[in-house]
Amino acid sequence: MDAIQKELLEQVAGLHEIPTGAYNIRSNGASAARNCTEHIEIVTKEDKSGIDIIIKPETKKESVHIPVVISEAGLEESVYNDFYIGKGADVTIIAGCGIHNGGDKDSKHDGIHQFFLEEGAKVRYIEKHYGKGDGNGQRIMNPETIVHLAKDAYMEMESVQIKGIDSTNRITKADLAEGATFVVTERLMTHGKQNADSTFEIELNGEGSGAHIVSRAVARDESTQLFISKMSGNAACHGHTECDAIIMDRAAIRAVPEISANSTEASLIHEAAIGKIAGEQIIKLMTLGLTETEAEEQIINGFLK
Repeated sequence: MDAIQKELLEQVAGLHEIPTGAYNIRSNGASAARNCTEHIEIVTKEDKSGIDIIIKPETKKESVHIPVVISEAGLEESVYNDFYIGKGADVTIIAGCGIHNGGDKDSKHDGIHQFFLEEGAKVRYIEKHYGKGDGNGQRIMNPETIVHLAKDAYMEMESVQIKGIDSTNRITKADLAEGATFVVTERLMTHGKQNADSTFEIELNGEGSGAHIVSRAVARDESTQLFISKMSGNAACHGHTECDAIIMDRAAIRAVPEISANSTEASLIHEAAIGKIAGEQIIKLMTLGLTETEAEEQIINGFLK
């Protein structure tokens, strides 16, 4: 891998070198490196582009890295990755995609990830998106995450897009069985003329299931954002979605909530707040010696943590 690809890999997966454990590193449309372990198998799909990640039951304290880097201008791809997490397993999965576009043609990565968690399985899933490059071609990323949680399964998802993606349509869907839990933290920032759409569709089907979705977003310059959340409570369950956004300059943000209770025992809450940075916050930091710009950046960085 060249210096550009290594930088992208560090940004999206925190990797300075080949990781330990199971991994599959995809570079410019092809597998660049792969390793399986005794408990985690990675298999190339035969019918379409992508891989199957099979994690054996009761696998504990292991990780899987599956980053994607694109440095070839004009490359467009759709990749389908399926994760099968066995009963009682407890693992961390680190994904993410970095695009460097220094040309005039658009570069695009559509990553469709589907998770099948068996009874009592636990997953921490981290997905980061990053773009850079001084070309005129756009950096386009469309991640879709589909989650199926069996009885008492638990999945925690951290989704981050802070810099450099011109257009993104982010879709997350989940269905939860009895006692299952799904927790999502999304952090998103757009600038320039970038556009980001983020949609969540959650089905709470089992008694005692629960979901907690939090999106924190900052829109700067002339960028636009759309946040859509749809949560259905179909049993005795608990659901909470929250959209908290800072709007700056000439940007535009829309939040479209929908909660549907189909059981008298469903408890669902939606919260949405969009506003500018409070002037007193900036003034307070400026009294500590920061410039106005530095104060804004400090507030934004704290908000997105």
